[in-house]
Amino acid sequence: MKPEVKQSLLGIIVVVILASMIGIGLNWKLLANAWSGKVVAKSPAGSSQLAIPLPLGLMQVKELFDKKEAIFIDSRDRNTYAAGHIKGAISLPLLEAGTLVAEFSGRIPNNAMLVVYCNGYACEDSVELGKQLLAAGYATVYYFDGGFPAWRDARYPTAGGKQ
Repeated sequence: MKPEVKQSLLGIIVVVILASMIGIGLNWKLLANAWSGKVVAKSPAGSSQLAIPLPLGLMQVKELFDKKEAIFIDSRDRNTYAAGHIKGAISLPLLEAGTLVAEFSGRIPNNAMLVVYCNGYACEDSVELGKQLLAAGYATVYYFDGGFPAWRDARYPTAGGKQ
């Protein structure tokens, strides 16, 4: 390899390393939160009207379930919930959310981590319910984009009935 090429490659490598270190140094807290799975975007008081819940995948949801770190909310209608739901999930149908969110807020503290789900990737009910829960003052609301079908298909714990 010619000395000029070696010198150019060395210069490029030094620039890339310096740029990476500067980027990591400026964003270390954001990166640490992302790697640890913590919520990066919370809804500050007064801005909850624009807040949207963040998506979670199956592995992340299962980890929260196993560690009992979140409350699971089923946004599907009551009959679908009764036919099968994530074990321990609370039924809060989107169509009844207007009246039930206030009752829910009385039972579940606003600092609780919530995971809302519905019927999978094509279902928007969990996102819409998540928006309402954020607007009600909940700071940490996620939606499980795979929903109950992904959970059931992975053979994770489910339950039936109205409780």
